[in-house]
Amino acid sequence: MSQDFRFLASPRRRCYALLFEHRTRSGRRMETFWIVASLLSVFILFFESSATDLFPNTPDILWRFGLAEAAFTALFTVEYVLRVFSSPRKTRYPLSFFGIIDLLTILPMYIIWLIPSFGTATDLIVLIRLLRILRVLRVLKLLRYMSDAGILWRSLMRAKRKLGIFFGFVAIILCLFGGLMFAAEGGKDGFTSLGASVYWAVVTLTTVGYGDITPHTAIGRMLASVLILLGYSIIAVPTGILTAYMSQELEKGRAARSCQTCLHSGHEIDAKFCAHCGAVLASETSQPIEK
Repeated sequence: MSQDFRFLASPRRRCYALLFEHRTRSGRRMETFWIVASLLSVFILFFESSATDLFPNTPDILWRFGLAEAAFTALFTVEYVLRVFSSPRKTRYPLSFFGIIDLLTILPMYIIWLIPSFGTATDLIVLIRLLRILRVLRVLKLLRYMSDAGILWRSLMRAKRKLGIFFGFVAIILCLFGGLMFAAEGGKDGFTSLGASVYWAVVTLTTVGYGDITPHTAIGRMLASVLILLGYSIIAVPTGILTAYMSQELEKGRAARSCQTCLHSGHEIDAKFCAHCGAVLASETSQPIEK
């Protein structure tokens, strides 16, 4: 860092400790604050979507919700700026998963402010709703404060090749049965296109069975029966793959926790005392997901 900006080193370290580290008391308090703020903003957003029905005798209720949203937008903007300011590498946080989520959750209000015609143009009502729905992504900010979510994330990353192969195989089955059903039903009874037939195959393979499209021919019903039985056979495959990798991650976490007094390992991740000698265990140091 140059001599001119060296005075910013201490504030940057302080901001980094508060926003990215949660092992100190002040860091845990800041973590609780952002969790409450994220939950409250999403909670208010759901009330805003039906505000006129819930508060029919309050004509300015939408304006009040708008003020609340402006306050949350300002708050999360400060958070985003401080995270960019305190990040050791300036491009790491903005281009990370949570950096993109943080940016998307504050952009809608600024877009509506900068382009006020969005609020009056009826042909852009879908875009307005999309910008509002982006604020629901704030619920994903909670993942940042769930350290155990790193276990699930690392398990997904390790199993992504096997899961990709499985879902590729499923896609082939869906296309095959969708094409066969389209030919068997002759384009009738809802099977009017290959796309609709594949949609039916997806619903049937996952054993959801909406019933909006059903086969009426004997061959079609036979194909549906085979696909339903096939769905019951393979529906648990991705669960088994992910469970196996999660078990490995949990076992690695237990093996990494050893007592500094008796050197015994194999403690649970959330254990605070050694099961053999009763000594206090060191804080859990499992790898969190990228913040």
